[in-house]
Amino acid sequence: MARPKALVLRAAGTNCDRETQYALRQAGFEAERIHVLRVVENPGMLGAFAFLVIPGGFSYGDDVAAGKILANQMVGHLGEALNEFVAAGKLVLGICNGFQVMIKSGLLPQARVSEGEANHQATLTWNDSGKFEDRWVHLRCQSNKCVFLPAGEIIALPVAHGEGKFVPRDQDVSRRLRDSDQVAVRYVDAQGQPGGYPVNPNGSVDDIAGICDPSGRVLGLMPHPERFVEITQHPQWTRGGTKRADGRLFFQRAFEYLIG
Repeated sequence: MARPKALVLRAAGTNCDRETQYALRQAGFEAERIHVLRVVENPGMLGAFAFLVIPGGFSYGDDVAAGKILANQMVGHLGEALNEFVAAGKLVLGICNGFQVMIKSGLLPQARVSEGEANHQATLTWNDSGKFEDRWVHLRCQSNKCVFLPAGEIIALPVAHGEGKFVPRDQDVSRRLRDSDQVAVRYVDAQGQPGGYPVNPNGSVDDIAGICDPSGRVLGLMPHPERFVEITQHPQWTRGGTKRADGRLFFQRAFEYLIG
C-alpha cells in the first residue's frame, strides 16, 4: 500500500520545515517541502497530497504581523484549492506560525479560507509577558473529535513565540468553540490543572493552546510537536523525567487516520 503523502508548505522565513518533514517521515509519511510560490503556480498539485502542514518559523519575517503575508497569499491565490482540499476529507496541521497563518486566513476555526477580517473569528496577538516565550509547557488534550490527539491525556511540548495569545472575537465565538468540542489543547501544569503565567505562557483566553475545526481534521496550535519526536529532545531525558516523545502523537495519529 502506498504511503500517504504530506506537503510541508514553506516560505521565506520558515525555519521549522526540515524538523517537520523529519517528524512526518518518522511517522511513515512520504513528505515533501515545497515553497508556497510553487504551489501558487500550480494549485492543482495539492490534489496529490493527503496531509498539509504549515510549519513554524517567521514567514516573511512577520513584517506586517505574524503569519499575515503568507495568509494573504493563501487567501488570494490558493483559497479555492485549499477549501477543496479540506472538503475532500484531508488533514491540515498548523504549528506556531502555521497556526497564526490559519487563523488569519480564516482556515480556522471553520476550515474555510475566506477574505476579509470581518469573517475571522479569533486572533493570535502579543504575549501578556511582552516578550518572546521559549519554554516547555504542559497541555491537556481536550477534544474528543480531534483526530490528532487522544482526549484526556496530558502531554509536554516546547513553545517559542512572541504572538501566541489566543483571543476569540467575542463570547459567542468562545461558547461555540467549547460547545462544538473545538478546543483541542489547553495549557495546564504537570498535574493537569490550569494556572497563571508561566503555566499559561502567553495569557490565552480560556488557556487555549490550539483549536480544531468542527470535523476534527484541521488543527492549529502554538506549541511545537515537531520539536519533541525523540526522547533526547526533552531537557529531563537523562533523569527519567519523560517516557514518551509526545510530539510523535500528532504525526502517528494522522498517519493512522489516513491509512484507516
